[in-house]
This record gives sequence, C-alpha cells and structure tokens, in this order.
Amino acid sequence: MPPKGLDMETVTGVSSWMVCSVGMMILNKQAISVFPDECTLTALQMVFSVLVLVVFGYKYIHIGSLFDFLRWCMVTPFFAGMLLTSMLALKNASMTLVIVFRCLSPVPSLVIERFYPNPIRISLAMCMSILMMVCGTCLYAMQLPPDSMEGIQWVLLNMFVAVGDRLLQRLMLAKDQSPVDISKTGVTLINNAVGAVVVGSIALGNGELRKGPQDLAQLSAGPMVIVVLSCIVSVGISYTGVWAQSLISATSFLMLVNANKFVIIFYEVLFMQSKVIDRVQLVGAVMAVTASVLYGRARQVLEAEQHSEDSAETKGIKNDEKTAGSKYV
Repeated sequence: MPPKGLDMETVTGVSSWMVCSVGMMILNKQAISVFPDECTLTALQMVFSVLVLVVFGYKYIHIGSLFDFLRWCMVTPFFAGMLLTSMLALKNASMTLVIVFRCLSPVPSLVIERFYPNPIRISLAMCMSILMMVCGTCLYAMQLPPDSMEGIQWVLLNMFVAVGDRLLQRLMLAKDQSPVDISKTGVTLINNAVGAVVVGSIALGNGELRKGPQDLAQLSAGPMVIVVLSCIVSVGISYTGVWAQSLISATSFLMLVNANKFVIIFYEVLFMQSKVIDRVQLVGAVMAVTASVLYGRARQVLEAEQHSEDSAETKGIKNDEKTAGSKYV
C-alpha cells in the first residue's frame, strides 16, 4: 500500500524511474569503457529511443500546438547536455563520485524554485538534511586522489545541467505550474529527436561524427551487447523520467531517486575492483546519500502540508462567498 500522501501512480512512476536509473548508470559505465566515443554513444541511445517511440508509441504522441512544441524545445538542450555530461562524468570518474556530488543538487534547485509561480516553503528538516549532504560530500572528497579533478568538473557541470532540465520539465509538466499540451510520449520523442541533433552537432564539431561509426563497427560481440542494452534501457529512462517528473516537484524528484544509489555504491565497492574506496569515503558517501533520502522525505511532508493548507484555504473562500451571497437572497 502506498505511503500516506502518495497515490499509486506516483509510487509506480518514481519506482520505475529508479529501476531504470540503476540499470542505466551501470550499463553506461560499462558502455563508455568499451566504447569511449561519448557523443556517438549518447546519440545512438537517443536515435534508438526515437525509433521505438515512433514504431510502438505513435498512438500516444500528442503535441497540442506549434507554440507548445517550441516551448518544450527549451528543455531539449538541457536534456541532451545532461545525458552527454553524465556520459563524460562516468568516463572520467567512478560511479560513486558521480552519485555523491549529485547529492548536492538540491542547493541550486531550491534557490531557483523560489522563483516559481507556486514556490514551496523551506523547513528546518530540509536545511539540516542539506547540511548533512555537504558534510558527507566533503568527507568523501577529502580522500580523493588528485587525478579525480577532471571527473569532478564533469560531475558538477552535469549537476547544474540536470537541475536546469528538471526545473524546466517541472515548470512545463506540473498542473500547478505552467504546463504544455503535450503527452508524455510526445515530450519523450521531442527530447530524444531534437536532443540527438544537438549531440550530433557537438560530434560534428569535435570530429567524432567521422570516427564514431567506424569505432562502433569494430566492436566485438560482448561490448556490442552492452551498447545495445544501454540503448534499450535508455528508452525506459526517457519515458519514466518524464512520467515521474510530472508527478512530483523537481527537488523531490532529484532527491527521491538518490535513494536507489545505495545499490550502485555497494555494487561498485563489491564488484568493480578497479575503483578502490576506503572506509572514510564509504562513510561519507553513505552519509551524503542518506541525507538526500531524508531531504526527500522532509520535502514530501512539507508539500503535503502545504497542499492541505491550500485546499483548506480554497474551501474557506468558497464558504465565505456562499455566506455573503446568501445575505442578498
């Protein structure tokens, strides 16, 4: 039974995204290791998603107007940038490093959300959780080797691009903000189709457009299977990401999905011996991710309280109007 304050669609949408997220990160880490052309790999996943959507999901593609399409196109550079910088982060850093530094995402997200039409309040529990995130991240980073700096740069860039992507998606999907008249399948299609053009343009600029297809053709059976599996999971994460984001706030989305990162951290510690993590780093990583889970919970409670207060206020206004109207009958 879903927890109080959550309906079945919210539980299903967020859970589906979390499963795809774990599979996507592990497969992307393996795929970028065997096929190091990040633009080609990212574009390949996007094109595969477009083909699947057009073939199997064309009945569910709805785009209300050209204006809605153009509004949503503001999201696609952030979506493409998020995927590409994520691939570059995984190429140059461990999965644990990527996860830990992403835990800091509520800091810029919360600041920007204050400018939304209906911003949420900030509670003491949220502030304490953010402080715990920062402490855990610092504890983890203290033990990092000097050659981790390039990976950290990509992770931080990915974090800011991801925040922009989630905030824009939230603004254009949530019913209480300024939604577009486009179906979930439609926005997934636009994200991947236009995003593939954006990534392709970058590949053209850095010369990978000529080199990538040749490298792909030279892959053996094992690495090719990994690349294909990453493409398949990318379809699921594209759709479920939009689905989940339409149900909860941007900051809650960024934090709730971090709960599944425990699986990835312990997977890397236990099964990927190439990335050694000491006890202090493990404590810092667990501390940061735990804080993000606590933040998500604190945010969820505050949103539920604010929703109840808004409903009560609306009901009170209607009763006052009804009472005032009865005086003149």
